[in-house]
Amino acid sequence: MLPTTQGAPTHKNHILTSHGRPPWYGPDGLPIHNAFVIGIAGGSASGKTYVAEKIIQSLQSLPSILILSQDSFYKKHNEQELALAFSNEYDFDHPSSIDMELFAQCLKDLKEYKQTHIPIYSFVHHQRLPETKYLYGASVIIVEGIMTLLDPALRDLYDLKIFVQCDSDLMLARRLRRDIQQRGRSVDDVLKQYLRFVKPAFDNFVGPSAKYADVIIPGAANTVAIDLVVNHIRRKLAERHASFRSELSRAQPAIEQGWDAEVSKWPGVVLLRQTPQLKGIHTILRDETTSREDFIFFADRLATLVVECGMDLLPYVPHSVQTPTDAIAHGLKLTAHVCGVSIIRAGGPLQAGLQRVLRDVPLGALLIQSDPSTGEPLLLHTSLPCYILHREQAKDTWVFLLDSQIGTGAAALMAIRVLLDHGVQEEHIIFLTFLISQQGGPNVLRKAFPGVRIVTSAVDELLLMAWSDVDWETGERRRVWKIVPGMGHIGDRYYL
Repeated sequence: MLPTTQGAPTHKNHILTSHGRPPWYGPDGLPIHNAFVIGIAGGSASGKTYVAEKIIQSLQSLPSILILSQDSFYKKHNEQELALAFSNEYDFDHPSSIDMELFAQCLKDLKEYKQTHIPIYSFVHHQRLPETKYLYGASVIIVEGIMTLLDPALRDLYDLKIFVQCDSDLMLARRLRRDIQQRGRSVDDVLKQYLRFVKPAFDNFVGPSAKYADVIIPGAANTVAIDLVVNHIRRKLAERHASFRSELSRAQPAIEQGWDAEVSKWPGVVLLRQTPQLKGIHTILRDETTSREDFIFFADRLATLVVECGMDLLPYVPHSVQTPTDAIAHGLKLTAHVCGVSIIRAGGPLQAGLQRVLRDVPLGALLIQSDPSTGEPLLLHTSLPCYILHREQAKDTWVFLLDSQIGTGAAALMAIRVLLDHGVQEEHIIFLTFLISQQGGPNVLRKAFPGVRIVTSAVDELLLMAWSDVDWETGERRRVWKIVPGMGHIGDRYYL
């Protein structure tokens, strides 16, 4: 997900966020809906991008909106095609100029909440560039282009199909201004291309595709039509609202799999051996009178112990080395790609511990916060390590997921779902934390994701609901859950 941007986009293929992305899955961790996809077609310079931007401006209170442009999917050209393009002899308006298969695959991935990498096309160089653009996390996807309604594979992915209808003279005037100002073309070149390629393409392909549209919007004076579309989108998204943090907090461990604090027989959970040293560290961290300096020092010690325990769960292979005494020592070698992903900001203390134990480990972060009105988790930002950005590499990568405690498990559930969306295998996720509750989230995680292992230094008995302080903006309180006896807000105590 890209950083939050206010207003309409200045470039295509950007994700805009307002107040965060709510859960797209249920308490079982499985997706319950796909992204809402809108296809917008119309003639060249008919106002497709304008309509898309107006929809976005009207949806600013909704999260994670993406404009995906057909222009990114022009095929890579050989030398002969490049020569034709620079002499304005190449037909960019024919369906064969678009890589429809790649277009549909990228859109399918985005609709299913998976990450994708879309190509970048340069109109100045008439060529697809070597680099790609990473995209992930849009709840609403707006696809715009002259041929977005032409391909059946694309049409099957749309929840709403729009055709922008505009007078041909107005489209020509707009195209002249755009190509001269933005693409460095001459008037003669624009007119030549328009008469030879653009108009025939509209008559033969683009115009007839209007029959597939659910809504036809005029290319000018279209405010009423856009308002109708926006209201329809709002209703559809409201039907997809998920609310289950309270349900997570009530989850109880199964009797036959009850917790044994001494021998750690809770499936999927690894409890550090409760040594006198560890109990002493816990006592200091639980004490509200502990100074910030002491809290940081002992939190760092505890983080190191938790990470070292988590290292035992990684895959090792036999490996022999020659020692300084010219002998051969037989040992083990870590072979997997390993990275860390911290849930901001409470995962920060564990991130420091991971860096101390595993040198040069790639790190990423997920910003997940509670919705101030509902208490449900909101995904505000993702910044993932390079190993996870590409699905083929992600499936072989092991990930340490870091958070200081697991109460209701709402943030943990969302973070694991993000990793799975990127192709990380469930069995390759190791959740490192200081503290978990015997009830609530850990039980949900064990049921939803049995392959994920949780490494913790302590298990507390209770998860209690309380009320937050009065919000100074709304004047309201919201429900919160706290682990008892717990360690308080670990992130606040560590950083403030």
